[in-house]
Amino acid sequence: MFDIFETLARLASVHSPAGFETPVAETIAELAAPYADEIRTDALGNLIVCRKANAGNEGSYDPKKVMISAHMDSIGMIVTHVDDNGYIRFSNIGGLAPAVLLNVPVRFANGTRGVIAKEGKAEIKELSLGDLYIDIGASSKEEATKKVNIGDVAVYAAETYMVGEKRVVSPYLDDRIACVVLLMVLESVKESKNDLYFVFSAQEEVGTRGSKTAAFGIEPDVGLAVDVTSTGDIPEVDVPMQCSLGKGAAIKVMDASLICSPKVVRKLEQLAKEFDIKYQFEVLQRGGTDAGSIQLSRSGAYSGAVSIPTRYIHSPQEMCDLDDVRAAAALVGLYAANELDF
Repeated sequence: MFDIFETLARLASVHSPAGFETPVAETIAELAAPYADEIRTDALGNLIVCRKANAGNEGSYDPKKVMISAHMDSIGMIVTHVDDNGYIRFSNIGGLAPAVLLNVPVRFANGTRGVIAKEGKAEIKELSLGDLYIDIGASSKEEATKKVNIGDVAVYAAETYMVGEKRVVSPYLDDRIACVVLLMVLESVKESKNDLYFVFSAQEEVGTRGSKTAAFGIEPDVGLAVDVTSTGDIPEVDVPMQCSLGKGAAIKVMDASLICSPKVVRKLEQLAKEFDIKYQFEVLQRGGTDAGSIQLSRSGAYSGAVSIPTRYIHSPQEMCDLDDVRAAAALVGLYAANELDF
């Protein structure tokens, strides 16, 4: 049985920002192998784990192709310039808020570590990425470029740890915790009436690119994204949200990338009620998920999402509740394996 914390800690520690997903894909493939009928990687770097229908399909029910997607990439910082004093300028891979980055430790794929700092003249309230640099302790360009060069990518250098009995803090819960959910579903679903395609997608943070190509190739009847979502249970939240930590899996109704198929929403709600799984509804006003691109692939697919409420998204210290993770895994597993009336 997958231990949520240990599996998350392993995945969160892998250096795999968007476009450089091979290390985390290899780790996930190793974990998924015992439960897979087939594992493949496509040209964009998506890891696709296939499970064929293996339950008796009575009557006229034809197995559906169900694509379940969680992105395995993370946000990061890509080196654009090294100055004469050895300080490193960078641009973003995915969504980075300058104020969140201040004094944050980072690490490069080769193990080089540093800290993000701001120019002395820069005002915190007006910070842009152009005001920031990475200090790796070098005293010259020559010294710095022995360790870091143009195009190298850094990620947050933060640990994974528990706060209290049920809540975990980690970098890259977005979306490594959803990758853990997919692994939990792979392990727990012994019989399925549908053909299941677990997609650990690439380059979601830079425009849901991987799920576009994966969905085009799979041509699913129905798609389900698993991702994190913002919460409204913190002081002075900018955009009011109904989701809270500890109140269950979040059944998405809408976000900026899609309006979920009503049949998907209703089926998820029905299963949650029937099997006594804690759930809440989610309307996310900013941001999107792989479900948006799955819905629009080829001639379209019924699409929805199950989200894990998470605080401090895109920071080095994101937080979620392990009970919500378990609820999400239970709900996704039931949805994927049972008959779908599409």
